This record gives sequence, C-alpha cells and structure tokens, in this order.
Amino acid sequence: MGGERFDGGWHVDERCTNCDVARQLAPGLIGEADGLSVVLRPPRDRAEVRQLHAAAYACHTRSIHPPEGRLDAALDPFPMALDDGVYLCGHNSTRTAGANSYLLRRPGGTTMMIDTPRWSAPLAARYEALGPVTDVLLTHRDHAAHGRRYADRFGARLWIHEGDLDAAPDADHVLRGTEAVPIADGVVAHPLPGHTRGSVVYVADERYCFSGDSFYWSRTTGDIEVAESVTWYSIEALAASLARTAAGLRFEWLLPGHGDRRHLPADDMAARMRRLTDRTRELRPRAVDFTALRW
Repeated sequence: MGGERFDGGWHVDERCTNCDVARQLAPGLIGEADGLSVVLRPPRDRAEVRQLHAAAYACHTRSIHPPEGRLDAALDPFPMALDDGVYLCGHNSTRTAGANSYLLRRPGGTTMMIDTPRWSAPLAARYEALGPVTDVLLTHRDHAAHGRRYADRFGARLWIHEGDLDAAPDADHVLRGTEAVPIADGVVAHPLPGHTRGSVVYVADERYCFSGDSFYWSRTTGDIEVAESVTWYSIEALAASLARTAAGLRFEWLLPGHGDRRHLPADDMAARMRRLTDRTRELRPRAVDFTALRW
C-alpha cells in the first residue's frame, strides 16, 4: 500500500496547535517538545504505520505527513471502534479546536453522535453506515460548529443546554436547569455548568461518560482532571456542579472532547470522581492560559 513504508520521513508541520489528539492515537511515535507534537521515530512495522495514519486523519490542522507526502486513504480507520458500543469519529475540526467526537451504538441498531467532527458529506455517509443516527448531542458551545449540518443530514435531533443556546439557536431539544434528564433509553444528560455555562455530560448505560471539556484523563497525573487553565465560565461553578453531580455518575469509559480517554472499573472511576470533586473545590479562578495545560 502507498502509506506502508517503514523508513523515516514522517513529520509534523508548524500548524500544530498541541491539541494532544495525535499523541493519544500514536503513543510512543508522536510526543511533545516545546509545546508542539513531534514525530519521535519512524514506524517499525505495519501496525505502527496504521497508528500514524490514525493520528494524521484525526489531526484537525492536517499537520502530520508521511514520507510520500500524501496519506493512504485505505488506512483511514475512522470511525474507529473503541468498544463494542462506541466509536471515535476522527477527522477532528478546526472549528471545534480539534475536539474528539464519538458515535454511540444503541441496542436497536441506531446511533447517537456526541459532539461533531469536521463536516463533509462523505464522512457523514461513513458515520451513518453504522446505523441511522437519531440524535446529535452537544456537550457545550465550543463543539457545536457542525451540529446542525450533521443533524440535518441524518434527520436527527440536535441537543444543547440553554446556557450555550446561542451557539446552536436552532437546536431541536434544549436542556434546562441543572437536574439530570433522561433523553433516551439508557442515556442521561447531566448539566454541568463550569467549563461553559451550558456544559453537559452524557452518560450511557452506566458505562460510557462523554464529558466534553468538563473533565478528562490526564497522562501527566494518571488521574481524572479538570482543565482549570481553560475554564471559560467559572471554576467555582464547576466545583459546585461536581459536588452536586459526581456521586450520581456511574461509568467505566471516560470519553472527553479534549484530553485522553480511559477505561477502568466503575468503582475505580467513582472513587476518582470523588477525589476530583474534593480537589476542584480547592481551586480558585485564574486567567485562561492554554500553555499551562498538561495533558
């Protein structure tokens, strides 16, 4: 195949925004240096070439390049199964700051999209090939860019919280207040004001937690963390939201928009969420600073 050379030449160009997506998908092959992603070494086998292609096809700035200069379309892995019930969309969008998005399979053969990848009709066809998409669930305003377009293509319902409604004013369903709301069989929306006024966490089947930018798995600390240096609305509101909500969240998969994913036993996740709630209570407001974020 055109992308499967095992010599050097892979590189990351200067458009990299240090969003961490490539490092999540190609650990050991792509790392961080001076606040940007860099290729650490060339791939040694076919599996590593595929990892680099996954990173390249997810990169929102298309900054990762193979020796040939063009990626091999046959090695585009997205949507990529993470588990039997959830897929990573890949093809992250510059209009969502490179956020990850997901597809959630439901027992009847339908799917839900959580946040949005970049828009294109061919990508939409790929995603709906997994099953009819009934709902597009937006976790908050920063990830709303392509929501209406995907929802219209799928004939799906678009969801957002009233606190971020101006980012998707034509949403079909508007979540209100701070109480948990069942939105489908096995799927519950938990409003979590903090990162933005209208942030929402979606939990499915007490197994999958789509946390948006409210909290994520940090490889630096080896734990669940909040992104305190990029909290746009209020860190105090986020602390209050966690105090109100965290004890009722039951999940095994943490699936954030930004930051890494993690699969752990539900009891372990619950204990970590309790400790996160306690740590967040001690935080104080600070200026937004992307460079202070440690993935």
